[in-house]
Amino acid sequence: MKKTAIILGATGLTGSIILEKLLSDSRYKTIKLFSRKRIKGLPGKVVQFTGNLLELEKFKSDFKADEIFCCIGTTTKKTPDKTLYKKIDLGIPVAAAKLAKENGITTFLVVSTLGANANSRIFYNKIKGEMEKNVLTTKIEKTHIIQPSLIGGNRKEQRILEKIGLFVFKLLQPLFFGKLKKYKITEAKDIAQAMLNLANSTTTEQIIKSEKIKELTLN
Repeated sequence: MKKTAIILGATGLTGSIILEKLLSDSRYKTIKLFSRKRIKGLPGKVVQFTGNLLELEKFKSDFKADEIFCCIGTTTKKTPDKTLYKKIDLGIPVAAAKLAKENGITTFLVVSTLGANANSRIFYNKIKGEMEKNVLTTKIEKTHIIQPSLIGGNRKEQRILEKIGLFVFKLLQPLFFGKLKKYKITEAKDIAQAMLNLANSTTTEQIIKSEKIKELTLN
């Protein structure tokens, strides 16, 4: 039986790649997108629901699928207000996990970050750590939390300083081996493929470290 997938964050770098992959994957009959605004030019296989994702529970009756791919995330540049930042990066994934549990969705995949720790003094790592902790407490049967390092890829809104930073970081990649291997840039296309492979696997591994993401693209 063909499946239905939900994507949260389909306009972002990783989410947009997952959308492309699901569109061409014959195992999926329907793709549901939940976002603030519609994406134009998508085929009939895609059903779009637009509204305020900070009130995700209002979508409960439509929030039904076999799998959820959660790629929600903001930046301090876009969202300087820490309270709002927390509502997005922590609140939306946790709300999605709770709805998934209530609606009997058994597969939940979410993008976090390397170094996520609920006790961290670093705001970003702390938020992601709290998100992971809360998602796991929902006890969804098949939960996969992806922890990439710095994410590489062609961003629509990539700024000049960000481009320079990624360029310099790429030059340093040959130095990252052994214990430093986990800090290598994680390509968005690899995250997307790893998530898709995980969704269609029997593995029960919950935390996927950055250094294993590339390996999972080969399965």
